Amino acid sequence: MIRLKFEPRLDNPAWVNVLIPVAAVVFGLFAGGLLFFILGVNPFEAYWAVLNGAFGSIYGLSEIVTKAIPITLTALAGLICYKMLIWNIGAEGQLCMGAIATVAVVRFFFVDNWAVMFVIMFFAAGIAGGLWGGLAGFLKARWNVNETITTLMLNYVAINISEYFIYGPWKDPMSWGFPFTANFPDAARLWVWGNTRIHAGIFIALAAAMILQVILKRSKWGYEIRVIGENPRAARYGGMDIAKNILLVTFIGGAIAGLAGMGEIAGLHGRMSRGFTMGYGYTGITVAWLSRLSPIYVPLVSFLLGILLVGGDTLQVVMGLPMASIQILQGLILFSVLAAETLSRFRIKIVRVSAGPAEEAK
Repeated sequence: MIRLKFEPRLDNPAWVNVLIPVAAVVFGLFAGGLLFFILGVNPFEAYWAVLNGAFGSIYGLSEIVTKAIPITLTALAGLICYKMLIWNIGAEGQLCMGAIATVAVVRFFFVDNWAVMFVIMFFAAGIAGGLWGGLAGFLKARWNVNETITTLMLNYVAINISEYFIYGPWKDPMSWGFPFTANFPDAARLWVWGNTRIHAGIFIALAAAMILQVILKRSKWGYEIRVIGENPRAARYGGMDIAKNILLVTFIGGAIAGLAGMGEIAGLHGRMSRGFTMGYGYTGITVAWLSRLSPIYVPLVSFLLGILLVGGDTLQVVMGLPMASIQILQGLILFSVLAAETLSRFRIKIVRVSAGPAEEAK
């Protein structure tokens, strides 16, 4: 009999760590090309349409950055949890709760001063998202409830809460029946660059990436996160409080996603509407793993995913392809990277196993 055996690699050359993710992305794009071919579209023309739609104008380039802002924050929200093997799939709902908190403070605690409103919205969105993520963390730490299920289900709860307010008590009476909240006053809007839609959330996203990089690589708490993720038994033996760390990473992850919600509402839309989350929480999962769980690479990978999202709009118009085709392409790239990550960490050996008496009788 022949069986496959996975053996951990003790070390990898530096060039391997660079080559593997690049090769994985190339393979994912190749698989996407086959998908386009099956759909009856020339793969080269499809990819050219994506690039032209993304880089063919200043507007397209600015839209890439605009989409990269919430993707970066939701990716970081998941990344800090994944480092500890806590599978936070709830950035979508945490973003949503941050947006709800932002609208709430503008409605009930408005101050006609930009700096004051920024601070209030910042903390309200962060705390709301953090508590939403921390709820799943508490269930995990206290009763070992599967966090993948709880964070995923809490997404639907948060989205339905937002729709209750959008269609109900917070609906703008001047919206002509459309599901919108009232427009934010100028003092509650984030700074926007020129005539683009790039807003001040970009500084929050970049700062969050740099801070997380320092925490995970240079701090004692970051060391604890890595140890718990790599070897929980050793961490417990070393006296590390695993339950406390679960609560901390889920709260902070949720808080970062909540800030993405603030950016989308106060920076981009200026009000809350149905479907404003745009699936950024799920795209962030892809980005976190494409970045190999390294915060410093997240903004760059988010920019690359933004190219696919903006270029995907062009595919719909020019090629007549559904937006789902771009989402499938994202999934193909993610699976390629995860497979490559496994191959970079483990060596596959073919082992011959002698058949036992019972198997020989068969």
